[in-house]
Amino acid sequence: MGMKIGYVRVSTKEQNTIRQEELMKALGTEKVYIDRMSGKDMERPELQRMMAYVREGDLVVTESISRFARNTKDLLGLVEQLHKQKVRFVSQKESIDTETPAGKFMLTVFGAVAELEREYIRQRQREGIEIAKTQGKYKGRPPKDLPEFEEVYTKWKNGEMTAALASRHLGISRSTFYRKSTEYENSRTLG
Repeated sequence: MGMKIGYVRVSTKEQNTIRQEELMKALGTEKVYIDRMSGKDMERPELQRMMAYVREGDLVVTESISRFARNTKDLLGLVEQLHKQKVRFVSQKESIDTETPAGKFMLTVFGAVAELEREYIRQRQREGIEIAKTQGKYKGRPPKDLPEFEEVYTKWKNGEMTAALASRHLGISRSTFYRKSTEYENSRTLG
């Protein structure tokens, strides 16, 4: 008989894990991994530690599938990885147990429903932003102040630094650096 291992996740460091931890105690888990970050990213340190730790015969239990993964693809990928290691997965809230064919089916259905709900939330958010824009109430995120942009841009243009280094130096993504560079070049052409 393997170990019973719990996985707990909350979206931010400020959120409380006590409710999920108490559930893990009640379920008799022997080891619990806790992440305090968004579930949209699979690079969660405790999730990765847990996936490396589990062995054949172990059982991974979580409060709900949304605590384990945020989209169907990631959820099914993680469960498949556990299955290959001969590790069982149970989601308490949805009563899903991958040991059974019905559990495997329900896992797919619940994962798809959760993903659909997130898409609806994003769509409502986009619609709300569009309405706020037409009413002049939404200005978007204020542009980031980049006092060193011109100096970094010049070094990049002269081949003294790469775009990756320039964007890291400015604290922006590479795509934002390229966009800002194009805007800067256009403003100089027009000016």
